[in-house]
Amino acid sequence: MKVLLSIKPEYAEKIFSGEKTFEFRKAIFSDPEVDTVVVYVTMPVGKVIGEFKIADIHSGTPDDIWDKTQETSGITLGFFSDYFKGRSKAYAIEVGEKRIFDVPRLVSDFIGRDTPPQSFAYVR
Repeated sequence: MKVLLSIKPEYAEKIFSGEKTFEFRKAIFSDPEVDTVVVYVTMPVGKVIGEFKIADIHSGTPDDIWDKTQETSGITLGFFSDYFKGRSKAYAIEVGEKRIFDVPRLVSDFIGRDTPPQSFAYVR
């Protein structure tokens, strides 16, 4: 099963270049069958550009997650700390095999609506 995640352009670029091997989230999908992330790049791109297999999903305190992921996080400690401020739990989706689409696609091709999700949406 797949989920569509909304990701900022600079982070999507880092994921597909290999510089960023973790996508951080405050909440994670509950369906254990999810094995692929479809990447919707937020504006000004506004398109789905590719997907990646989930190698693993790490969870723990923000400090623990930062310790595990900082080398290839693709973000600064300051950004990470601000993002998880006040949170006791953090999630890091480890990026596996990546595939960039030949032609960027519309979000509606994947979730049946034109509006991208704030966080994620299941692709049925």
